[in-house]
Amino acid sequence: MPIVIESVQRTPIEQQKVEIVERKGLGHPDSLADGMAESVSIALCREYLRRYGAILHHNTDKLEVVGGEVRTRFGGGEILRPIYVLLSGRATTRCGEDDIPVHEIATEAASKYMHGALRNLGPDGVVFESKIGHGSAELVDVFERRSGLPKANDTSVGVGYAPLSETERLVLGTENLLNSDKLKNRFPELGEDIKVMGLRQNHKITLTVAAAFVAGYVPDLDHYISVKQDVVDEIEDYLADNAERETKIFMNMADDYKKGVVYLTLTGTSAENGDDGEVGRGNRVNGLITPNREMSLEAAAGKNPVNHVGKLYNILSGRIAMDIQAIAGCEVYVKLLSQIGKPIDQPLMASVELVGECECSFSDIESIVTEHLGRVSKLTDEIVAGNVRVF
Repeated sequence: MPIVIESVQRTPIEQQKVEIVERKGLGHPDSLADGMAESVSIALCREYLRRYGAILHHNTDKLEVVGGEVRTRFGGGEILRPIYVLLSGRATTRCGEDDIPVHEIATEAASKYMHGALRNLGPDGVVFESKIGHGSAELVDVFERRSGLPKANDTSVGVGYAPLSETERLVLGTENLLNSDKLKNRFPELGEDIKVMGLRQNHKITLTVAAAFVAGYVPDLDHYISVKQDVVDEIEDYLADNAERETKIFMNMADDYKKGVVYLTLTGTSAENGDDGEVGRGNRVNGLITPNREMSLEAAAGKNPVNHVGKLYNILSGRIAMDIQAIAGCEVYVKLLSQIGKPIDQPLMASVELVGECECSFSDIESIVTEHLGRVSKLTDEIVAGNVRVF
């Protein structure tokens, strides 16, 4: 397995004149799609392990959220058409003589995730339909699956980098703050569909926040304006402790107080009223959308965690980059390229690019890459346990 390490001439991210960073929050339709797809995959993994001691073939990354229709007003509103969730992809529905209730497992997992992510989504707010394709496996294949290292199921590239820039940290931290239990308990008016767009121009950062409010907790326009300002104040307090550059906040810029037009929802997500979502259209595995950085467009959520390198390598490349950066002190980019049919610990290429002055030897870097690849299969257990973020 070739490991290529090189120092490259590139302007470090913090020195670039313009940087743009986005995060789609937990209640954004695309993030909801990612979250449900991953929850379905994890639920299937656990059921396969319970029955057979091995994870059978599946990919549940073809999931779509179709926006519903509501009528909102200060103090409430009504659902005219619920959100529709289509569960798609492939899964093993039969093993030997056993039938596996894939549709039931998938629907339950998606529903649990959706209602857990959206505090104000009632039982009538969403409907689910499972069209997951059927597959089968023989028991002898299952037993063979338990031994030996899995082989890559695709030729794919994973990309990771480190460290996060200041703008990236602030965008991620702002969304995490606004969707934290602490803030939600203080401001139940605040929904979960929160998008943060960060712009750094030279030494000034602008954060534009779109945050859905829940109509049932907002009796009138004055209350909306007051709580919105309270939330902005919370963000400014966070920035005062975490931002080094001058940072400005703008929230819900489409509001028109004179016309009484504000960002109100019934359930806390724009998916309730025509905003659709799909797996893979949102955040990368580090939780961000970063057009200034190298990144893979692979959708990680919902892909099986055993041999789908489109998932494993995107997670692993980020971890490798962080460990290298910790000892090198420079900006690090890692690319892992798989080759279908080859063991997952033997990529066709492992590329490490160093930007800026590096403080460690290439042999140290090579050792980090080799060590991570040597335990790549351990990622499966972490993912099934729900301990790895993929969006």
